[in-house]
Amino acid sequence: MYLTTDKKKEIFAKHGKSDADTGTAEGQIALFTYRINHLSGHLKKNHKDYATERSLVLLVGKRKALLDYLKKKDITRYRAIIAELGLRK
Repeated sequence: MYLTTDKKKEIFAKHGKSDADTGTAEGQIALFTYRINHLSGHLKKNHKDYATERSLVLLVGKRKALLDYLKKKDITRYRAIIAELGLRK
């Protein structure tokens, strides 16, 4: 499995307030980015996997909604997470 409990805790500890704080927008955006990168790599090998393609599109939409929310609420946190994850905006 590509996403273990330890990996999730590591992501939330790095981008959230703590490893148990799964509700922050930054932590969720980081988790979605990790999953998006994994699914993109999978789709490069298996281009006819349409269920994974749909999941990828849904994840990108969720991440975009969270980024838009963060942009409206606190622009400094938004800029920090964009720079930290290397996302283009």
